[in-house]
Amino acid sequence: MKDLRAQERDLIFALDIGTRSVVGVVGRPSGGRFKALDIEMAEHESRAMLDGQIDNIHQVGALARTVTDRLEERLGVHLERVCVAAAGRALRTQSGSFTMDISAEKTISAETISRLEAGALSAAEEALQMEDEVRRQFFMVGYTVAQYRLDNYPLASLLEHNGQKAEADVVATFLPGEVVESLYAAMRTAGLQVASLTLEPIAAMNAAIPVELRLLNLALVDIGAGTTDIAVCRDGSVTGYTMATIAGDEITEAIMRTFLVDFQTAEEMKRNLRPGEDAHYTDILGLENTASFEEIHAAIQEPMGRLAEAVAAQVTELNGGAPSALFLAGGGSKLEGLREKVAASLGMDERRVAIAGNNFAKSAFADEIDLNNPEYATPLGIAVSAGLGLLNDSYVITLNGETAKLFRSGALTVRDILLMNGYTYADMLGRSGKNLGVTLNGRRMVLRGEPAVPAILRVNGEEAAINAVVHAGDSIRFRPARSGKDAAKTLGELLGKEFSGRVLLNNREGDLKAPLRQGDVILTLEGPAGVIPPLPVEPEEPKEPIPEPAAPPPAPPPPQPEREPEPLPEKPPSPEPAEPVKPLIRKREVEILLNGKPVVLPPKENGQPYYVMDLLERSGVDFEKLEGPVRLAVNGTECGFSQAVKDRDSITIR
Repeated sequence: MKDLRAQERDLIFALDIGTRSVVGVVGRPSGGRFKALDIEMAEHESRAMLDGQIDNIHQVGALARTVTDRLEERLGVHLERVCVAAAGRALRTQSGSFTMDISAEKTISAETISRLEAGALSAAEEALQMEDEVRRQFFMVGYTVAQYRLDNYPLASLLEHNGQKAEADVVATFLPGEVVESLYAAMRTAGLQVASLTLEPIAAMNAAIPVELRLLNLALVDIGAGTTDIAVCRDGSVTGYTMATIAGDEITEAIMRTFLVDFQTAEEMKRNLRPGEDAHYTDILGLENTASFEEIHAAIQEPMGRLAEAVAAQVTELNGGAPSALFLAGGGSKLEGLREKVAASLGMDERRVAIAGNNFAKSAFADEIDLNNPEYATPLGIAVSAGLGLLNDSYVITLNGETAKLFRSGALTVRDILLMNGYTYADMLGRSGKNLGVTLNGRRMVLRGEPAVPAILRVNGEEAAINAVVHAGDSIRFRPARSGKDAAKTLGELLGKEFSGRVLLNNREGDLKAPLRQGDVILTLEGPAGVIPPLPVEPEEPKEPIPEPAAPPPAPPPPQPEREPEPLPEKPPSPEPAEPVKPLIRKREVEILLNGKPVVLPPKENGQPYYVMDLLERSGVDFEKLEGPVRLAVNGTECGFSQAVKDRDSITIR
């Protein structure tokens, strides 16, 4: 084998993993278009793909390797990085809504809108999870904002407005984790690294419908063997994508049933179907036969009609009606009479429904390859998307040492990357363990749950915020937050080892080994010296400042902020006490503003400072029903859960 040169950074290698075949395209950007240098296609020997979804990872990986080897041999290049697309078959769409109190903000910023949309995305994902019996991993593909509202009034944009309450409704699209993982696994089997990942309907549109035409309301229908992918654009952008489960294989299967032939023979009869030409074939009984064009065409009318009706139904639902024009792409688009059936099903003029291919020249070209083939829509679209920067995911970002899975166009934040790779908001935030409230001898006690262990997030080795924008080549390290344990104690642990008297638990004789439950009422009747040992519990949040403990005269000077108080001078000998009185270090409460309201924090018993995580319980945020990201800030600066809190600080937890 001859020596191969390395793949240059601008050399794009795209693979279209289809139900019937694998198509590879190699080229590079040139003059604002993609120049295709070579194309290779190989068909699956058996059904390794089912309706666009990988069934046999090893077989698909081996065929991708075969296509790659052929291209490498002809081009003299070692192809390592590949751009791929996921089929739209398993797309799941879900709506979500989120509301924020913005009364404290002067005007609504882009950051606030981002947090609002993130909350709606979280609600959409949670609603999607509720539909499945088993919790699954979903990757976010993209979303659109259906409606903003400010104080219940609908607005097209919230930026720079002010009010009391902001709301956002989104429609988000997700792919089940197994669809994405199988595609990555097949590429690893082929010895390839995924450089970008998009959706097949978006890729096909990027090839067939140039950006400058997307001001018009257009639809792209890519008819493959297993799925029919659909994308719609208007006002300059792709506004939605969906799919139909009926595709080219149903046409092939109708030929199999009518003429008693195997799948491969029926596929050849379908591909070679042309007016005036007969098909010569051998049926499963070994008999030689001839079928006319009219006979074959009649046999496929019923499934072709169902395909046209399915396309019309999906386009109408996605677009809210018939588009201004529609392009048919993929191998199935070549079926004689399909274009007319689709136009009739949509109630469109036949001249407004066209076969894609003629428009490829606006986005792609080649010196010696004929690109005007509707079957090239998806492979060319994948290459055009990556090569011309139509997707911001055409670069590599690593997450915990592995190549991150990226979908969306536009700027991407760390939060976006984590959501696309299966993490949830709970992984980013964690939660403190549940408190346990009991009443002891008429005094309300709160046993604190353990605080959450904050997530660790670094970008290129530096600590980063969750909304930090990522760039090509960035390396993200993320360790999910770990929720704290719920408060738990037995009755005996609460009272202490030295307690030996009687105790009533909820008006019944108490068992010291009994675990305490929320709302328990405890009453001690007697014990040694008639007292209860000091209890390691914290009272509920005080309403008034806690007074400092009295000190023996002479009173020590008040401690200075941010430094340890000086030791008290030794007291002159006194005949009263048998031993000198030890100096008393007075602890001070911490006065802060929490979400704009003054709060006085009692001094910790161990003298340790307060941290932001200590204030979560007092913030009013219900971390058990969290529907969006939480903003953490000290004195207006974004921070993490482990940020220390000082006297007079202003803390925001929203």
